[in-house]
Amino acid sequence: MGSTNDLTHGLDDIVIVGGGLAGLFCALKLAPCPVTVISAAPLGEGASSAWAQAGIAAAVGEGDTPESHAADTVAVGGGIVDEAVALGLAREAGARIHDLLQYGVPFDRDLEGKLAVGREAAHSARRIVHVRGDMAGKAIIAALTEAVRQTPSIRVIEGYVAETLLTDHGRVSGLQVRNAADATATPVTIAARAVVLATGGIGHLYAVTTNPPEASGLGLALAARAGAIVADPEFIQFHPTAIMVGRDPAPLATEALRGEGVTLINAKGERFMLALNPLAELAPRDIVARGVFAEIAAGRGAFLDATAALGAKFAEKFPTVYASCRAAGIDPATQPIPVAPAAHYHMGGIAVDPRGRTSIDGLWAGGEVSSTGAHGANRLASNSLLEAVVYAARIAEDINGITSASPAPSIGEQPVPRNYAMPPLTEANLRNMMSSHVGVIRDGERLAEAIRSFASIEQNTGNIALRNMATTALLVATAAWSRQESRGAHYRSDYPDENPLLAKRTMTTLAEARKIAAAISQGKPANTLSLSA
Repeated sequence: MGSTNDLTHGLDDIVIVGGGLAGLFCALKLAPCPVTVISAAPLGEGASSAWAQAGIAAAVGEGDTPESHAADTVAVGGGIVDEAVALGLAREAGARIHDLLQYGVPFDRDLEGKLAVGREAAHSARRIVHVRGDMAGKAIIAALTEAVRQTPSIRVIEGYVAETLLTDHGRVSGLQVRNAADATATPVTIAARAVVLATGGIGHLYAVTTNPPEASGLGLALAARAGAIVADPEFIQFHPTAIMVGRDPAPLATEALRGEGVTLINAKGERFMLALNPLAELAPRDIVARGVFAEIAAGRGAFLDATAALGAKFAEKFPTVYASCRAAGIDPATQPIPVAPAAHYHMGGIAVDPRGRTSIDGLWAGGEVSSTGAHGANRLASNSLLEAVVYAARIAEDINGITSASPAPSIGEQPVPRNYAMPPLTEANLRNMMSSHVGVIRDGERLAEAIRSFASIEQNTGNIALRNMATTALLVATAAWSRQESRGAHYRSDYPDENPLLAKRTMTTLAEARKIAAAISQGKPANTLSLSA
């Protein structure tokens, strides 16, 4: 069927929102069942997965096992990884890599023709499959986009953004979409039996991010406003080495660089990670991000130094990073690369079961917009692309085999706290507040200030896109405020230690977030509200 922007027909049986890895893979797995893919940007261009440099984690190397992969995932996740989910993910990895090969993804191979595997932080074995070193995401999306365009059963609608999820008696009934290029255009309603949200993450809610503008938390907001349960929204991974050359989004210096021996230094040339963790540069990302953040905050700066480990081989081994540096006038073969932490990946999202089902009948979610329990409080490197393809395949299988699911109970809307004394937020102000108040290091006072601001804009703005951003920001900030401990990527300077009583996932709703915002605006003591079980 190919690409078309014709929305003038009746019921769409299955609609997928999002043109990244999860959405495209799910559409292909649903073939020959007719499916419509809605993408605000041209396929792949607005997808974070297309920017993923490192690759996909899979225990396909000699001597490696899914059990070892799952154990590494659990070890990094801060005590709240669902171990059964992690093991299932690892065990399906090989089959999904085979699928991608069948779709034409040119994974790197060794001299014997076997899949070449690399190692990244906190992995106990070399198990990352790459494409030309740092081009995995781009190559995967290019191959899947071509496959989708050649599949007659897939209709692609580009240039439209989803604004509202429609429900009827607790069940999804369709979507409201609008032309992405015209905010004043009349919205169009698409009826559907099944909706799959594959809209990506929330990185663009932050002023410094590696994510494209489309990663603004849209899918999470759509589901939350419809009453869906949201899991672990406070857990956001900040990539420790975004290249600071004045670009938005910031280019990413892949973690694979550190896997090849590249070191982190400050302006004095000191390797500061050696004193912070035995694994130094290969410590979990949350530890490295806080280390980099601290050096910058202290005025010493932070840099990746590849001059000894790679030198003249840099351009050949990491062409994407090399090109980003050279465009900014930096030669990474001979000069250190300035870096800083940037919002990179959301471990939280719409709560889903092992089949990708949400708490709303007829709604599935896959990829970064979902929360499966696989990542816990801190994602293991290169597990994100794996999770996207594993759950996309499961969602397709579930939709193909389902006739009607039991309707989930509807979660009623509750009054939104109002604070008319606060000036309206712009998108830039919201992003700056997320970075300063809900970023790498957090505290209760600044979180409360952010919550009041986000609650105000969520209620009072007439801009639908900004309202959806504020909805997701409110969910993140209230969950971060409620988790009065430090765990994984969530760090509270006023609660710097883990609390064993809080070693559980967060399950919340927009209604609960609004209750917390109302309590804060009324000056209710923090200890009267607790983390959702």
